[in-house]
Amino acid sequence: MAMRRGTNLPRMGDFNQSVILEAIRRSVEGLSRIELVDATGLSAQTVTNITRRLLDEGLIAEAGRTINGPGKPRVTLRLVAESRFAVGVHLDPVVITVVLLDMSGAVRRRCAVRTGDKDPERIADVMARTVEAVIDDSAVDRDLVAGVGVAAPGPLDDEKGAVIDPPKLHGWRRVPLRDVMADSSGFEVMLEKDTVAAALGEQWTGRWAADRSFLFVYLGTGIGASLVRDAEAVRGSTRNFGEVGHIIVDPDGPACGCGGRGCVEVVCTPQAIVGRAERDGLFDDAVDPDDVQAVEQRLGELCTRAKAGEEGASNAIRVAAEHLALLIPVLTDLLDVDRVVLGGPYWERLRDFYLEMLPGLVHRRSATRALRSIPIDGTVVGEDVGAVGAACVVLDAVLTPRASDLLLED
Repeated sequence: MAMRRGTNLPRMGDFNQSVILEAIRRSVEGLSRIELVDATGLSAQTVTNITRRLLDEGLIAEAGRTINGPGKPRVTLRLVAESRFAVGVHLDPVVITVVLLDMSGAVRRRCAVRTGDKDPERIADVMARTVEAVIDDSAVDRDLVAGVGVAAPGPLDDEKGAVIDPPKLHGWRRVPLRDVMADSSGFEVMLEKDTVAAALGEQWTGRWAADRSFLFVYLGTGIGASLVRDAEAVRGSTRNFGEVGHIIVDPDGPACGCGGRGCVEVVCTPQAIVGRAERDGLFDDAVDPDDVQAVEQRLGELCTRAKAGEEGASNAIRVAAEHLALLIPVLTDLLDVDRVVLGGPYWERLRDFYLEMLPGLVHRRSATRALRSIPIDGTVVGEDVGAVGAACVVLDAVLTPRASDLLLED
């Protein structure tokens, strides 16, 4: 992935500072000022001025000297990971996960609280108290915490920072979660759709840096998608990119609440997999599909039985994979991405099955199969990808250079 380039025009300090910070963060061993000039396209004087300011603020530090040919030794500059922190909160119908990340994106503390409560006020209170507990446990100075990112199921009202009718959180109608969390925690809060946050968290690892783009398929209570292109998560005009739940993948499938049949929402989700297994007689009774904890427990049992070689259990998962393999080529053909990455709360349970089944199925249906085979991988962040991504939303706002920063003042 190409390195961001700076500009030597006047009044570009914030943008150029972000360019330099991002370059240093993405380097493994740090960069010298000369290397920063080459990497960013900035003048030597601009690099010197900005790195001096970053050193004074403690965001970077000198990390030794290297000799590379004639001339003075070069001073290597590295990011000071502990100079700033961010908190990430993932709101899921089953569990609230909170992580504390340092500037490098490393997880310093983690806490998960299971909750069956649906009341918005009580859930927001649990979220705020868990944030406080994580910060207190870390002994990090609160003044060094840049903010709190919250990843929540969509759709979201970005202007009002509100959550609107998320799946399996009944009663959450236009809950102003951003302001509620800000009032409760005392921090600046950024609200992001969980699928977008997850993709951003994945992008921050740098593992896919050789790719210009990737599609992230989110396997949660619902199925969602997000896109990273040229190192930036695509959010859409209302910041609700990736609502794929009502794309039809089985015209003869069960009825969906949208009025269609065989939508992703009713054939690919954990509830759909469990429901199919129950109809096939693999369980003696049927759980309430709205009881997310019961569905989660039953899916775990189903996956265990499938791994043990039970044909019926394997078939229930295989059918969902086949339907997902109809969705993914539609998205990759449309978006023309380099890679597909899967993750989310249910990924660990389904990983082995999907990594075995999906690549071949997706390739056969891809419009560009004669040109290439699109790699399909699992998340490198793990089950906390939503919470980690939420914290990365905050770090991204601090570190990542944006074109909007280039606007000149009158």
